[in-house]
Amino acid sequence: MRIGQLEIFLIQLIIFSLIYLVDSYVGFLVCLILGIIAFALLILSLIFELVDRSKVPKSYFYFMINTVIACFLVLIVFSVFMTGSFDWTKQ
Repeated sequence: MRIGQLEIFLIQLIIFSLIYLVDSYVGFLVCLILGIIAFALLILSLIFELVDRSKVPKSYFYFMINTVIACFLVLIVFSVFMTGSFDWTKQ
């Protein structure tokens, strides 16, 4: 049984949310850094794919898109719920 893109996206959302709930500072940094790195890798991969076709499956690109969306979605949702007042900025 293969796991689909929707399941991968939901698993990523749950993992990033759990990290954010355990420690908001670490969760913020993980989501921000991982989201930026995944976005940069996705853009570079798409550029290289346009220049020279490779045998990279489409599932790689979908996984990277899911990762970017999940990271930034968790960042946005938790920032809205916390109304931008993070505990770690007050220490």
